[in-house]
Amino acid sequence: MPTSSDVRVTGAAVFLLPVRMRVPLKFGGQVVDSVTCARVAVQVTGTDGRSAVGWGETPLAVQWGWPSAALSYAARHDAMVRLCTAAAAELATFPARGHAFEIGHDFRAARLDALAAAAGGAAVGGPVPELAALIASSPLDLALHDAYGILHGRDAFATLTAEFLSRDLAWYLRADAAAPPDPAYAGRHPGDLLVAAPPRTLLAWHLVGGLDPLEATDLTGDEPVDGEPLLLADWIARDGLECLKVKLRGDDLDHDVARLARVGRIGLAHGVRHFCADFNCTVTDPAYVHAALDRTAADLPELAARLLYVEQPFPYDLAACPIPVHSLGARTRLFLDESAHDWRHVATGRALGWNGVALKTCKTFTGALLSLAYARAHGMEVMVQDLTNPMLAAIPHLRLAAHAGTLAGVETNGMQFCPEASRPEATIHPGIYRRRGGRVDLGSIAGPGFGMRVAEIPRRLPEPVLVAGDVDLPTTGAA
Repeated sequence: MPTSSDVRVTGAAVFLLPVRMRVPLKFGGQVVDSVTCARVAVQVTGTDGRSAVGWGETPLAVQWGWPSAALSYAARHDAMVRLCTAAAAELATFPARGHAFEIGHDFRAARLDALAAAAGGAAVGGPVPELAALIASSPLDLALHDAYGILHGRDAFATLTAEFLSRDLAWYLRADAAAPPDPAYAGRHPGDLLVAAPPRTLLAWHLVGGLDPLEATDLTGDEPVDGEPLLLADWIARDGLECLKVKLRGDDLDHDVARLARVGRIGLAHGVRHFCADFNCTVTDPAYVHAALDRTAADLPELAARLLYVEQPFPYDLAACPIPVHSLGARTRLFLDESAHDWRHVATGRALGWNGVALKTCKTFTGALLSLAYARAHGMEVMVQDLTNPMLAAIPHLRLAAHAGTLAGVETNGMQFCPEASRPEATIHPGIYRRRGGRVDLGSIAGPGFGMRVAEIPRRLPEPVLVAGDVDLPTTGAA
């Protein structure tokens, strides 16, 4: 049902910001030393003719969202850029009216598959895969929510209620488009599932990448001299860290057990309280994870007791690799990450024995809210995980964690791998880009939308690679 708060999209613009990592990030079999961030402006116009511009940003994380031994990085990267710009052009003329949540959902359902097919095509031998397509479209979805909140002078999270939304969760969380609404969600909206009083600070998880030096004997002499820590104990001391997430290989049990133990001993000696083991989709048999947990419990029981959860050991394509994991789910918290494309994938994982889900804004903010709703309704634990989000990408990510009520804080590692990229944003939001006392501080967030205060950030953007529709781009501050 149309409401007076409905909007339509009237313009969009895409900017590409290259980011170089200060040190390479290794996870599973992938190594990342640079990334392109897509920053997007979306303009919406309300029923009264007023317009507002919102901003969204996502790293186009090629290696994470589209791992491939057959295709070059350049081919995959360029296809994701093509998809992002094509989606922006398409969104600028998308006829739907409503809340940002409604437009975002309908745009994905009606347009994303065809856009992914066209952006891939002959250049990569098929469509852009679903996870990569979500990453490429996610800055548009974020900017749409930001613009909607700005137009109405409200925090984006405060608009996720019956006052602004014409459809409840029962309409969205159903088996398919032809199915009747699910009565379990009748009368409920995304805002009903959010924390009533979100915390200003959050526990910060530090990522221990597969190539990160742990002790002085690991240093090669090629490390940067930039005033940032290098060794794990130095990171813990400077940032007051209490939570460590350890990237593992998943195909070398001796290595993984030893790596986890080395990190564990350093962390325990310096007061770390929580650990996570992340195998990044490389394990094919639950027995491997059981063996890693068994050996850790035998060799370092205090570490085993503080291992809060295990993240995504198995291939992310649940349809191609429907591995039953009930035995692991009965033993530990087992979190979907790469597999959790949307709430339907989360439902598939739950049926296989997974009991937690890692939300990411890079799978679209709208999609993350629906996955959160499904998880909450079915008793699944929730975390919000990073994509090494620098610059504007970090802000909605942290805000989602604050509102979602996570198991324990939030993963945040942009300040580890690319701190220089966020220097302009850090002048306005210092607590978001530097961890203090083991926490990040969201106290600088203010104003409507996501509260990013973009106009105050002293960053000059490059020329846009696409401008579609009638978008009134600012000439100072952000652009």
